[in-house]
Amino acid sequence: MLRRSSPDAAPEPKEYLINLIDSPGHIDFSSEVSTASRLCDGAVVLVDAVEGVCSQTVTVLRQAWTEKLKPLLVINKMDRLITELKMTPGEAYIHLSKLLEQVNAVLGSFFQGERMEEDLNWRSRMEERAAAAAEKEAKIADQQADSGDLQFQERDDEELYFAPEKNNVIFGSAIDGWAFTVRQFASLYEKKLGIKRSVLEKVLWGSFYFDPKTKKVLGPKHLKGRSLKPIFVQLVLEPIWTAYQATTGGDNGKGDPALLEKITKSLSITIPPHVLRSRDPRLLLTTVFSSWLPLSTALLVSVVESLPCPRVAQAERLPDLLEEVPGLEHVDPKVKDAMISFKQSREDPVVVYVSKMVSVPESELPENKRRGQLSPEEAREMARKKRAEAARAQAAVMDGTNDLTAAMAGATLEDGIQQPPEEEKVDPEYLIGFARIYSGTLSVGDSVYVLPPKFSPAHPHAAPEPKRVTVTALYMLMGRSLEALDSVPAGVVFGIGGLEGSGILKSGTLCSQLEGAVNLAGIANLGGKPIVRVALEPVNPADLDKMIRGLHLLVQSDPCAEYEQFASGEHVLLTAGELHLERCLTDLRERFARCEIQAGAPIVPYRETIVRAEEMRPPANKELGRGVVVGVTSSKQVTVTLRVRPLPAEVTDFLIKNSGSIKRLYSEHRETTGTNGQTETASDDIVEVDGDGVIPENKILSVEDLKSQLKAILEKVKDREVWKNVVDQITSFGPRRTGPNLLIDATKEQCFAKAFATEKERRRNTAAPAADETAIHASHFCDKITYGFQLATDQGPLCHEPVQGIAVFIEDVSISAGEDETVSARDRVGRLTGEVIKTVQQSVHKGFLDWSPRLMLAMYSCEIQASSKSVPIRFVSPLYTNKHPAEVLGRVYDVLTRRRGRVLSEAMKEGTPFFSIQSLLPAAESFGFADDMRKRTSGAAQPQLIFAGFEILDEDPFWVPFTEEEMEDLGEHGDRENVAKRYMDSVRRRKGLLVQGRTVARDAEKQKTLKR
Repeated sequence: MLRRSSPDAAPEPKEYLINLIDSPGHIDFSSEVSTASRLCDGAVVLVDAVEGVCSQTVTVLRQAWTEKLKPLLVINKMDRLITELKMTPGEAYIHLSKLLEQVNAVLGSFFQGERMEEDLNWRSRMEERAAAAAEKEAKIADQQADSGDLQFQERDDEELYFAPEKNNVIFGSAIDGWAFTVRQFASLYEKKLGIKRSVLEKVLWGSFYFDPKTKKVLGPKHLKGRSLKPIFVQLVLEPIWTAYQATTGGDNGKGDPALLEKITKSLSITIPPHVLRSRDPRLLLTTVFSSWLPLSTALLVSVVESLPCPRVAQAERLPDLLEEVPGLEHVDPKVKDAMISFKQSREDPVVVYVSKMVSVPESELPENKRRGQLSPEEAREMARKKRAEAARAQAAVMDGTNDLTAAMAGATLEDGIQQPPEEEKVDPEYLIGFARIYSGTLSVGDSVYVLPPKFSPAHPHAAPEPKRVTVTALYMLMGRSLEALDSVPAGVVFGIGGLEGSGILKSGTLCSQLEGAVNLAGIANLGGKPIVRVALEPVNPADLDKMIRGLHLLVQSDPCAEYEQFASGEHVLLTAGELHLERCLTDLRERFARCEIQAGAPIVPYRETIVRAEEMRPPANKELGRGVVVGVTSSKQVTVTLRVRPLPAEVTDFLIKNSGSIKRLYSEHRETTGTNGQTETASDDIVEVDGDGVIPENKILSVEDLKSQLKAILEKVKDREVWKNVVDQITSFGPRRTGPNLLIDATKEQCFAKAFATEKERRRNTAAPAADETAIHASHFCDKITYGFQLATDQGPLCHEPVQGIAVFIEDVSISAGEDETVSARDRVGRLTGEVIKTVQQSVHKGFLDWSPRLMLAMYSCEIQASSKSVPIRFVSPLYTNKHPAEVLGRVYDVLTRRRGRVLSEAMKEGTPFFSIQSLLPAAESFGFADDMRKRTSGAAQPQLIFAGFEILDEDPFWVPFTEEEMEDLGEHGDRENVAKRYMDSVRRRKGLLVQGRTVARDAEKQKTLKR
């Protein structure tokens, strides 16, 4: 690339290595954006000039903010302002100004949120210091000397925002191949206007005006009533509008030749004669702009000048990112210094972050590609194969023209013998790591440690033990092709071979040392979370092994896809959305499994909960109260009395939000007690946590903070007397010991081990019966009752989906004398274990159904961009073009209503024909939603779906009319459709559970007679 050190200097060749990582724009592929952002030093954010800031724009900007990437804004599709919206240059300038304000408002909200959090942390630190000072009766002066300045440090946010005068905004049209920055036009007009380029850069955008008489730039105060155009309109936008008018404008869309000649002379552009003679005006347009404002030059120069190099970027980004690394205090200072200081020598520690595994066909690898010319023998062999293929194709064409007689005359006995078909040569897939090196130099043949995502330097040898692998190949990624490398220094994005079987599933860290290693994968922030599940099976059962191997390859190469095998034998693929599912199935069939695979109906997760409704059936046991169940084991030896209550919504939300803190609480218990106790072994299969990644340690509350905040929330709820002192009695969380349900010890003896108790108290309460002990006590069954609670909340009574938002109070556990008192207590407890677990599970379900049960639906937040002015589509009736806004919105609302969606807000974007509609849509109704929306509106509405959590469907699935008025209106069975029951029955039918209710013949046909 030729660069000038100054405007008057001669151009000098300079080399830059730029890795441009393209990530899909669809919301289903947000995980790809997250994967790429960890490897990069800057981000090029594209915004549509017409549609403006969409939900995905906010997501991408937030990702860049979180990763501390310096962004570069590209306002694309500027041609639509000219050709579609027919804006004048002045209107376009106002529209672009508002668009820039919207993008900067998003960045400002991120900055404000961060500053509010810092302010809160600063105030809490000040309060802690003040409390400590009061206890020690120290003086303020001493406190200042010890702990530093007490003033809150303000930060300037001026450098955060996009501004064309800073050259971090590019205006362009990718389809027409042009783009520009303010600096480009400043250099074009520098000599013409006699104004320095540095001055022009500052005044080309904003409220500045050019006086043609005095040749001076004026501010808004010096206009003196004159109606001058802004300088950006006059010098930048009007020439572009004129170029469009000269090439594609006019009444017939063929342009204006006289105006075009004038433009080419003023810009000193030469257009080839064959382009001038061409009948395609777009060819003329692209030729003019590629010579005047080429897209590649604007983008490349902006990236080089505006985005930081790896050395600068690592020094700015890594100190903040390393604060979130697990076990930061145990990381070797040499490793931290090498990463921040960008050390590249071979003696420095090597740290590599592998963000994803990329699947490449083996034939595409550099070592398998031929270099140089073909030998004569290879050329003859290739020609022979091509002639044979041409002959077979000719024979297939002539085969249909031969008559039967000629075919019979030429038949021989050998023709009846079937030749075995030639086996198609399979090109195996090869996994390479998509990585970036942060320090040191990595060479082929080096040995490095592969750190799994949950590795912590505090316990470097903890299971799973990090593996040591040898690097077999290094590649430079050049689009679809790979170039072999011998070594890579710090700051390079590259591909790495030799990681098969190393334990890297999706991401990981490679380090040259194990002690004091840093785990960068522990702070990975994946945007998309898989929610859509489908059961897969091969069309040919013999291909089952192929499908399973293909699924493992797919999971490794896709950062968001997951694979599970259910106890029922189903092979289930989890994806982020419908489009992501379609992409995964295509890759599975064509690349990874190479066999025909059929997918079942999409499986959507549900949750089960209970509420206190206004109209509920009387409690099952009126004497004991609602939700109280007395469970007796089948041998009549153990009786458990428990009460089920709905948890307040605030508590449920708090537990869901802080599931990472609850995991930490349980992991601390496991570390101190080990895994040899009865409690741990009984619940080993429940403890496994979903692969959601690792939550940064600074985001996890300590045990004391978790307890105090939970207690504070419980003190503010309505029935505070019921929840008084409950935190000290919490025995377990569920399901999987981390869920939003509570098991509470309300017995008189307080025999259960408490979740927030000290280890000494937990050991006392979980003691197993001695070998010579004959009497059994309630404390011997505490772990069995806890396990029964885990099972009950993992599979609810409605349709075996996880339960959330309930509290189970164990009020009494009584033991009756058995027939044989001579049997040891240990043997009797072992025999009763299964009975107690089953009884507790059934009792929790009975107490659950004593309230008003509800299903919770997985919901999508749906943003719909609806245009009231659609572009005419070929082969479509004219009725489907140029719709009235009310017609388009009516069709959008119709599709949403039929799919049980709910509109939250609607607004028209000023200066555009676009409506933005915010709504909520159940995930169960979302399949085919985008296609249905596009068909009904003829492409005038485009939805984007983002998972927004679970929401209660306010309808009892077991509801039947029981008051006189309801029975009179709806009949004995209730004639209206129960949507909750429909959802529940569909899940029960899929899982093979009993479905109660009337079976209605949906597809019955009247018997046909001969007369009809």
